Amino acid sequence: MTTSSFSAFDFADGTKLPEKATLSLGNATFRPGSSVAYVPVTLDRPTPNTVIARVTTVNGSGALRALSGYQYKTVEQVVIFRPGDPLVQTVAVPIIGASEGQQFQLKLREAPWGGLQGQAVATVTATSYAAATDQSTGTFREPRKFAAAGTLQFELAKDTHRRSPDGGWNRWATSLSHGRTQVANGETGLYLDSTLFSGTEGPIYWGTQGLVLHSQKLKTPIYYEGQNWYYGAAVLDGRNYLDTQIGYGQYEWEAKMPSRRGSWPAMWLISTSGWPPEIDIYEGFGYQSYWDFDRHVGQTIHVGTGGTRYDARGVVIQTQQAYGLSGYAQDFHRFAVDIQRDYITWFVDGVETYQSVNPFNGHRWYPIMDVAVKTSGAYNDGSGDMIIRSFRIYSAP
Repeated sequence: MTTSSFSAFDFADGTKLPEKATLSLGNATFRPGSSVAYVPVTLDRPTPNTVIARVTTVNGSGALRALSGYQYKTVEQVVIFRPGDPLVQTVAVPIIGASEGQQFQLKLREAPWGGLQGQAVATVTATSYAAATDQSTGTFREPRKFAAAGTLQFELAKDTHRRSPDGGWNRWATSLSHGRTQVANGETGLYLDSTLFSGTEGPIYWGTQGLVLHSQKLKTPIYYEGQNWYYGAAVLDGRNYLDTQIGYGQYEWEAKMPSRRGSWPAMWLISTSGWPPEIDIYEGFGYQSYWDFDRHVGQTIHVGTGGTRYDARGVVIQTQQAYGLSGYAQDFHRFAVDIQRDYITWFVDGVETYQSVNPFNGHRWYPIMDVAVKTSGAYNDGSGDMIIRSFRIYSAP
């Protein structure tokens, strides 16, 4: 795969991204007596990243309204454009029997993921006085399947696992590069290490199912950096762990997610030269009321330099409807990213879920896995743990 129309784009050393494509629904016509109506979904330009839209049919209005179950069949569909795809595809709506002039609508359920929103509602009309809207004929790329490539550089194992407060060349850090708190983005959890904060439940330990990153509401608050902290978070950071750092290649976790409201689990990468850039392989926004840990997945890149983020591009995907994938807090699932010179591709359970042109040139990456906390509530529903059953890193030349 090549960057095609983006090969000449100036990414400004990883600080700029091409403009998002705008997705629009187009009005459509079909002939009375037809068995199907085709409704166009269009991008206004080639997309540098996957764009996903959920669309649904809606009954018409007025005297000539078409009704689901009578004139047409309800359609709930996900439309996916990947980089390099044609700019137009059509949604097929089965027609039961519509008379001259009857109309219904197709609309976006929300703004497109990964793109901008253009026309959000299309009117679909039965008419003998205009040509029927044609079905799109472009060839759309099938999602990639994840397959390990390159050299296995690192594999998480209990007998070789090491960690310490600030990490080292052969061990994880239990802190972030800037410390144990992230007040700027509203986190209320203190990243714990049992060697530094006695009397707390172990934030990181090996359980029967794998390596546990345990978040918690503290029985006794901890005074740290001038304030009391009432919640404990957990992190493993590879900034000094040389075997976990690669330039190009693949990271793959097999993990079970927490389900607790207010938890913020993530698996992400930061450049060894400093933040940003950042690549989020999985992010779970459990502090958002809409978030469903069993169905939603967040995947994002952040561009910038010198501690300043200039732009972010990604998706929050309802993966059950888009890809038939779910149950992330119920059982173990695989989350992976493939970093190549042209594109970065994300996978869940081996299925491609997102792709972005790679704006970064020559960066090396180190991994972070954590369960942050962002709540002021009881923090006692469900599980606050992320469990890592396996983690592998493959390096590419």
